[in-house]
Order: sequence, then structure tokens, then C-alpha cells
Amino acid sequence: MTRIDAHHHFWNPARGDYGWMPDDDPILSRPYTAADLAPALQATGVTRSVLVQAAPSVAETEYLLGIADSTPHVAAVVGWIDFEDRAQKATLERLARHPKCVGVRPMIQDIPDVDWMLRPDVQWAYEALIDLDLTFDCLGFTRHQANFLTLLRRYPELRAVLDHCLKPQLRDPSEAHFDAWAEGMTRLAEGTAAFCKLSGLVTEADDMPAESLLKRYTDHVIAAFGPERVMWGSDWPVARLRCEYADWHAMAERLTAHLAQDARARIFGGTAAAFYRI
Repeated sequence: MTRIDAHHHFWNPARGDYGWMPDDDPILSRPYTAADLAPALQATGVTRSVLVQAAPSVAETEYLLGIADSTPHVAAVVGWIDFEDRAQKATLERLARHPKCVGVRPMIQDIPDVDWMLRPDVQWAYEALIDLDLTFDCLGFTRHQANFLTLLRRYPELRAVLDHCLKPQLRDPSEAHFDAWAEGMTRLAEGTAAFCKLSGLVTEADDMPAESLLKRYTDHVIAAFGPERVMWGSDWPVARLRCEYADWHAMAERLTAHLAQDARARIFGGTAAAFYRI
């Protein structure tokens, strides 16, 4: 099977638009390039990837598309436009003409207003994504589940994927937190056509989480969405805060080892290929 990493990043902090990035973090605050990722891809057998924006600027999208032009394994780029600027519809149309530009991701998790995605002044962007047949990466937390449900029911034709299982807080061991997250994910799975990325979980704990803890979450996502709507992603290099690329890949393989071969093939490549049309 073709193995696809459905979610990773490249960046160069010197570009200056990564407002979320600490100035002196020994892992994050350094450039990451295709050459840095190459050994991990070779070790895991991943041959294609989806490169996702990490800065809220059109310049970031253009930077990533430039990388994609010279990097054969980058099959798709998820970029960014300013949803609050309707004039950027022309920018979106221009970006969409690039053969590897497949969609966009507003950084909703960083926006203080939890209802931002439902504001009247940003609705044009969802309509434009549908018209241009582009994807929408949903970046948020458990507190955003209800609004994502409202949004995706409003636009059933919008091709959407929930990044990082909507970041359940593994650092909160309470049953109440798990139940709230799990119920929200089930509603999204049953009430919308959204896909879900099996990624970004390891950094939602203060230390590297135990495999037994992660299994509760991964089992729930796979059961709710089905392998045909779940795709594995590394979230590299952010995941390096807890483990290396190959470690998370191997853990994800163990967490899905009970599934049939065709289901694993979907999670580790087929679903991403279908969703992003790779």
C-alpha cells in the first residue's frame, strides 16, 4: 500500500510569521526542511505527504507551495487565507490553480472568539471552498465541537477534516472530559460527512502518554468515523515535543493492529488519498 502522512509541517522561524512559536524552544524554534524529514520517511515507508500551514499568512502558503514544487513526496498543500477579508477570494482562486494546493486551514484554535467560525463576515470563505472544490481543515479543541457541527451541517458539501481528533486534553484524566470529547466526536461522525486525522494526540499530554491511554481515544475515533474517514498524520515536527516520527508511527501501527488489513491500509494512506485526491 502507499503510505501517506496526512499532516506535517516545514517552517523557518526567520520568516517571522509564526506568532505561536516560542522564541527559544530547543525543538520548535529552528528550521525544518524536507532534508530533515527524509530519514524518517525512509525508515517508516511513507512515500507521500500532506504539507500543512503553520502560520496565518498567504506568504506561508506560497512558501509551502514553493517547497512542494521541488519536493516529490509532498503531494498536497493545505494553506491559509484571511477569512475576514472577502477580497481574498481572488487570492484563493489564484492559489487553487496550483496543482498541489488542495485546501486551507484557518487557525481557529488560536482565535479567542469560540464562535468566530459562525460569524456572518466569514461565511463567504466556506462557499468559495465549495465552489473551488477545496478542502477545509478544522483546527480546534473540544470546546469547538458544537460549532463545527453547526458549520458542517450548514455546508454539507464542504469537504472537511477534523485535525488532531480535535485535541482531547489527555492531561485531564477525568471521565467527564473523555465523555464530553467522545460524545462530541460521535455527533460529528454521525451528523456530518467530516473526516478525522489520527494525529496530534501525543502533545496533548504533559509527558509522552502511555499507549493504553491513547487507545481509548484512537479506538473511539475509528469506531465513530470508520477507517474510510480516518487518516494517520505525524504532526511532525510538533510531535517531537514528545517523541520522534518513527516512534509515533510505530505506536499508531500498534494501536490499529487489531483492524483488518484493508482498514489499516485506509488509515495509513487510502483515506488521505481519497480525501485530498492524491
